[in-house]
Amino acid sequence: MRPLPFRDALMAMIGIALVNMLVALDQTVVSTALPSIVAELKGFEYYAWIASIYLLASVVTVPVFGRLGDYFGRRRFVIASVVTFTVASVLCGLAPNMPFLVFARGLQGIGGGMMVGTAFASVPDLFPDARSRVRWQVVITTAYGIGTAAGPSLGGLLSEHFGWRSTFFVNLPVGLAALYFVWRYLPKFPSAHQGDVRVDWRGALWIAVVLGGFQVFIENLPARGASLGNGLLIAGVAIGFWGLLRTERRATHPIVPLDMFRHPQLVVLFTLSVLIGFVMYSLIFFAPLLLQGGFGLSPQAAGLIATPLAACIALGSFINTPIVVRLSRPTNMLILGFCLLAAASAGVGLSHRVTSHGMIALMMGCAGIGIGFILNNMNVFGQEIAGRERFGITTALLQSTRMVGGMLGTTIVGTLVNHWYANGVAGVVSGYDGTPAAHAVGRALDPRILIDPTLRADLLTDLRAVGIDGMPLVETARLTLVNAVHAGVLLTGIAAIAAALLVRRIRQIQFPKRRDRSTVAAPE
Repeated sequence: MRPLPFRDALMAMIGIALVNMLVALDQTVVSTALPSIVAELKGFEYYAWIASIYLLASVVTVPVFGRLGDYFGRRRFVIASVVTFTVASVLCGLAPNMPFLVFARGLQGIGGGMMVGTAFASVPDLFPDARSRVRWQVVITTAYGIGTAAGPSLGGLLSEHFGWRSTFFVNLPVGLAALYFVWRYLPKFPSAHQGDVRVDWRGALWIAVVLGGFQVFIENLPARGASLGNGLLIAGVAIGFWGLLRTERRATHPIVPLDMFRHPQLVVLFTLSVLIGFVMYSLIFFAPLLLQGGFGLSPQAAGLIATPLAACIALGSFINTPIVVRLSRPTNMLILGFCLLAAASAGVGLSHRVTSHGMIALMMGCAGIGIGFILNNMNVFGQEIAGRERFGITTALLQSTRMVGGMLGTTIVGTLVNHWYANGVAGVVSGYDGTPAAHAVGRALDPRILIDPTLRADLLTDLRAVGIDGMPLVETARLTLVNAVHAGVLLTGIAAIAAALLVRRIRQIQFPKRRDRSTVAAPE
């Protein structure tokens, strides 16, 4: 392959980075606008589906399009993903009702999954040399950090001044810019597979059944527990998994090559990907709950303290780049990253209302730096182990397993926090059984009284009307929530330590010495 000019490589990477920013920005901006959406469109029963349908569609499509990119080339799928995502964003902004919005969010999820499954795998096409790949992926990480860090503030600003629809329309200029750079500068690389390819559509269907059913099961588990419906659902997932294995063994061009899961090094990387998802998403979801519900901070103050987690991901990637390519054992950066996550989890899990806000922000920053040490390196290590013919499916499986880890983390930690809080407050509430205040006190079982000032004020007013000072009850509930979130966050620390120990099982990975200044590939 002849070298691609530096300027063209930079422009192509800017396009991929904008694709990454599009996904990160949408996830964080839209979450801020959810209350406003429900207030205007009604249909509260669809509230959870606005987020869930996107995740469901993206989880299913990531491995499918990752493999199709291996077979047919990635450029066409990256372009299609940007178009799909941008058009779906416009449809979301024009939604007349909640069912239409849920449909459009599902279409967004398909576009997002296609992006993740193909855009990330385009990087090793551009930079076959692993050293250069590590350096250039800083561009992607920076875009992700900007999108994630700016999203909540931007979402609040847009919702307040321009309405919730603007949180979807903001994707339009970013999407058009990404489309221009990808269309203009991303080369069309020849497929690594020769000859005719028979697309394994049956395998793709089984992947949709297994991953989709598993996600629905994970989301239903905290609320319904060991119910008949959940039992049937997990049984359906097991049957789907059996069908997937049977199909992939027979397929001439399987969507998921099963021999990848017999490769001990790849299995370790996929396990680490689950664990980083478990830790990362648990911290992102439950640290703000601790700050707002447990410590009584305003959403704005809590957001400022939690922002270093997202902002420092890019910083961690910058620090990682010149170091990892010089290490005799590059996997040590993964160990360091997971140790930073463990330290951050311990710091957050042991913090209290009197803990300095700066110290908590520092812990969140450590978590971000640790994530920056882990994500890019895992992609590069996986690509080096799997080889060019499997760049797409390897990268896609690393993204998918991280999403699965995130689902498991938020569900397990969420269930732990909910049960801990309910059991702790129930003892206090039961002391008022049979009294006129029983109904009002029972509202303390809902942790929203610690986050929503209006609900808390209503509770205190009702208790005052029957001659009870409700502040001790609120403080008891607050302390219980703090202990519950502490337990959940410390669990993520244990997962991070387990991951650090597991890294030692990856064989030595060496970055080849640079033979010349030409590290960028171009289509033949």
